[in-house]
Amino acid sequence: MKKTETAKVVSNKRITDGIFDLTLECPQLSVMAKAGQFIELYPDNGANLLSRPISICEAGENTLRLVFQVVGKGTDIFSKLETGSGVRVLGTCGNGYELKNGSALLVGGGIGVPPLYETAKQLIKKGIDVTVVLGFRSGCFLNDEFEKLGAKVYIATDDGSVGFKGNVVDLIKAKGLKADNVYSCGPKIMLKFLALYCEEQGMDVQVSMEERMACGIGACVGCVVKIKDEAAEDGWTYKKVCKDGPVFDSKAVIWE
Repeated sequence: MKKTETAKVVSNKRITDGIFDLTLECPQLSVMAKAGQFIELYPDNGANLLSRPISICEAGENTLRLVFQVVGKGTDIFSKLETGSGVRVLGTCGNGYELKNGSALLVGGGIGVPPLYETAKQLIKKGIDVTVVLGFRSGCFLNDEFEKLGAKVYIATDDGSVGFKGNVVDLIKAKGLKADNVYSCGPKIMLKFLALYCEEQGMDVQVSMEERMACGIGACVGCVVKIKDEAAEDGWTYKKVCKDGPVFDSKAVIWE
């Protein structure tokens, strides 16, 4: 059951160009949070009434940590939130990852990296061997924090500024990386080719979709994706990323 809470800003800092690390004190929501879920954050501005969905990077005892990218007016407002100020939060939203037994390969692209941090933390707590592949256009962030958790980390950048030059799928192929379960989040094109390759290799993949969400609660039907459904007339149906996802079994997704 979702709850609305006025959260207190514990800290807010820029960690690299356009990327901010925001920690909120919100005890009601932090105890509900699961790896792969997101929250809806409301700008305190009369001109920007719509909430913004932001993935949960880490859930603490009484806090939620959000690592987000400034892409518009709403997220720009969040980047300027001051310590001690309040912000309205709705959560927790969506269905997160199913954390399975067996070795894990976590694959993130760009701003799809943050939600994998809590995922890695929970898997490692279960004693599972975790390998993380992070993809960026240039530079990187959070890689050192994954390493501190005990994960083995590989980095791919489009320009070769850090780690492997190329994309995450090319890196996985080059290094021969395999695992029993794959957990991923990032651009749709990355998820598509990652899923196709991993399925060929017999690896189960959970994909967290990044479709645009307006309401975040399944009311506006603005974030639908095609999902296979044998009971449907055409063999597929629309599912809402915000409500039925954002995490789906890759084999169920119809990639277009």
